[in-house]
Order: sequence, then C-alpha cells, then structure tokens
Amino acid sequence: MKATATKARAARLTSLTEDLANIPEDAPFRARLHYLFSQIEKEFEQLYLENLNLQEKLENATSNKESLTSHEQRERERYAAGAVIPALATGGSSVTAAGAAGPSTSAQADEVGASFLAAASSTHKSLKAKLSSATGGSKVKASNKIKAQTSRIVSSFKAQTVVSSVVREFGGHKDGIWQVAAKTGQPIIGTASADHTACIWGIESARCLLQYQGHAGSVNSIKFHQNRDLVLTGSGDGTAHIWQAAVNWEVTKKGHSSEEELDDSDEQVEDRDRVDTLRTPLCEFAGPGGHLSVVVAADWLSSMDQVITGSWDRTAILWDVETSQPLQPLTGHDHELTHVSAHPTQRLVVTASRDTTFRLWDFRDPIPAVSVFQGHTETVTSSVFARDDKVVSGSDDRTIKVWELRNMRSALATIRTDSSVNRLAVSTGGIIAIPHDNRQIRLFDLNGQRVARLPRTSRQGHRRMVSSVAWAEEPLLNCDLFSCGFDRRVFGWSIVLPKDN
Repeated sequence: MKATATKARAARLTSLTEDLANIPEDAPFRARLHYLFSQIEKEFEQLYLENLNLQEKLENATSNKESLTSHEQRERERYAAGAVIPALATGGSSVTAAGAAGPSTSAQADEVGASFLAAASSTHKSLKAKLSSATGGSKVKASNKIKAQTSRIVSSFKAQTVVSSVVREFGGHKDGIWQVAAKTGQPIIGTASADHTACIWGIESARCLLQYQGHAGSVNSIKFHQNRDLVLTGSGDGTAHIWQAAVNWEVTKKGHSSEEELDDSDEQVEDRDRVDTLRTPLCEFAGPGGHLSVVVAADWLSSMDQVITGSWDRTAILWDVETSQPLQPLTGHDHELTHVSAHPTQRLVVTASRDTTFRLWDFRDPIPAVSVFQGHTETVTSSVFARDDKVVSGSDDRTIKVWELRNMRSALATIRTDSSVNRLAVSTGGIIAIPHDNRQIRLFDLNGQRVARLPRTSRQGHRRMVSSVAWAEEPLLNCDLFSCGFDRRVFGWSIVLPKDN
C-alpha cells in the first residue's frame, strides 16, 4: 500500500512537471502558479515520506517495548520457578534454585531479583524517554518546516498586493470622453470629448475650470505642452488646434461658508457653476497639405516646436508650430490611423493603424527612417513609448505587447486579456495601465506580470467602456492614475504599489 501511494504521488509530480515544461513563454503568470503549486505538491510528498519514517520508528519502539515486557515476565517466571539468574554488577558467581540453597542463599536471590527488576524498569523508561524525544523533535521540525514553506508561498502572493481606490470623480461632459491627460507640475487634467469640447479640470475641486469650444467636431485627443500653458487637441473636423490653457485659480480657491450661502445663495450657486469658455485657438493645423479626414490623435515632439497628427486618411503629418505649416507627410499604412505618440526626449514617433501594424519613425536623421512592427492580428489601438527603449502596443485582438526598439522582429512580452484594449499608458516606473472595452482597468509590468485589476463595483468604476488612461508623473492630490470612458465620467485613482507599502 505504501509503495503504491508513493508511486501515485510520484506520477502526479511527473505529470505536473510535464505541464510546466509545456507552458508557452508568453504565459508567465500561469507558469508561476504552476511552479508554486508544484512546490506545494513536493512539500506534501516530503511530509508523507517523513510521516512513513516516523510511523516505522513508532512501530519499532512499540515492538521493543513489548519484547522488553515479555522478557521481564519470563525472568519473573524463571525466578519464581527457581531458575539460575546471572549475577549483576555487584559481583558473585551465580544463584541456584531455592530448593538447593539454604536460607541465606534464598535471601540473596531475593535481593538480586529485585535489583534486576529495578534495572530493567530503568532501562525501559530511558528508552521510552529517548524515543519520545526523537519523535517529538521530528514532529516539531516538520511543523516548523511546513510553517516556513507556507509563509514563503503566502508572502509571494502578498508581495503583489496593490491598494487602489477612487479618490476623485469628474463629471460634466454631455457625451463620451475619448482621452484624458495630466499636466506635469500643476494640479489639473484635460479631457477630450465627443460633445465637441475639451475641458480643463481642477483636481482638488473636481470642477471644470475652462472649456474649449473651438472645434466643429468630436474632440478625439488632448495633450499638454511640457513647459507652457498650452494644449494640443485633434478633432473629427479634420483639424488640430493649439490653445491657451489659462485657468482662473481664484474661482477654485474661493470658499463657500454657510453664512455667505445664507446671505446670497443664488449668487453663490451661479458663481460656482460658471465655467470659463474659449473658442479661438492660437494655432490651427489645416488647409493645403493637411488632413482630408478625421484627426484621431495628436502629440508634441520632444522639442515642443513641432507636432505630429494622425488621421483616418491613412497618413500622419509632421507640423511646424510657429508657421502652422506641414513639414512632412508620413505615408505607408494601408488603413486608417488610430493613434500617434511621440518619444518624451528623442525625435521618435510611433503611429498605430487598423492595418494591424504600428510604425516607428526616426526623425533624428535628415532622411527619416521607418520600421514596421508586425505582431497583432487586429487593429492596433495605441502604441506608446516606455522606459529602457521599449514600445508598448495594445490591440483589438485583446493583447498587449512589449517591444524593444532595437529588435522589432518579436515582442519581449505578450499580455493576453479578455477584452479589446484602448488607449493605454505607461508610468515612469514601468507599470502599464490598460483600459478595456469591458469597463475594466488592469495593471501589468513591462515583463508581462500582472500587478492588479482596479476595483469596479456598482459604486465605483466605469459603467461603460474605458477609452483612455493617463498616469500622473507625480501624485496629484493622492491621484496617481486618471481614467475616462463613455459613461461621461473621469476618475482619479489612488494606487499604492507594493514597493510604496
């Protein structure tokens, strides 16, 4: 029975090892779970073998005790029958049977018998104490080993604990929101909406401070200037605008005490609901050489003196900010563009398209070089730069891929999900925030390891598809991540990663 049980457990371990060897390289999370469960299986196998060993020791000890007891009984019977008992450590030759000895010899035999019984009893107690000590020590040792192994396994799961919650909510748009952006160094965010407007929001007050109404179509993208109070937006009207994002901070700082509200409540409510509007751009990118269809995305180049736009006309265009003139069209995609993104420090641009590819454009040389990244099977919805010369792409094929700029033949990591991916974002620490059509937001690292899934209940989280996310380079009033969706709402999330704990 024991051999059969051991063979069965060995077979299970062999099967588990084979499953582990067959795990594809693009499933690291599943491989990690298999590895942890295999470790648990091995630990239980070891405990089973130790248990068998302890059981054998216990059976041996029991048999020794029984043999010792029977030996004592036989010696008593022999002594009672008058048999010869060897002299003990006190010396003497031997003691004859009681019938052949005188009164003094019989008394001596009684003393020797009593000494033998006492010695046998002492030996039995010593053996029992040693056996008990050995068994107890083994049990304690095995127990401590189980606790240590369990602690390591539990700690490996605890290390991935992420604390996340919604700390701000912004509402006011009359239609779905396509994109959200955070401003570096200021507690404001920007949103681009299908209601033909773009808004600047104060994070502390969660109020709209400025509304841009200069576009004649859906505002599909929004990006802040790195150093100045300028905003770049792309629209369904086929144009891109740069406009002044000057907000009235006095309105946000103005307090509303109970006495003031009692004195002039109507005026307070009207002032509180008032939103500054802007209709005239500083710069408009349109006209001859411009786009012939919807502008889906726009971004600033690292020098901030040029911008890149992408359109449904299958082209991207590099523009000069000072003259508002097109510098160079970027052609080659077979279908509509879905996203454009510029490198934060180098003159590099990536464009994503419905043709299942995204392209890397290098403007560091007089003649731009282009590289084509193929790996997705459906529309590439976004592609952004990440640290360490990496690019992260998301697609309607429900995957996210991490690429290295120097090797475009195969992805470094592939993340498989259960829903289409929209405009993702990568933090400076290398955490990918992934917005999904199924209203979920997931966090992964650049190695493809899952970090967390942000909570979504009836009380918090998006109610329709999440279209875009944006990281704050530094926490803005406890907000680390912002998300927007077609439920017309924007959320500010507080996210505490394990290293922050």
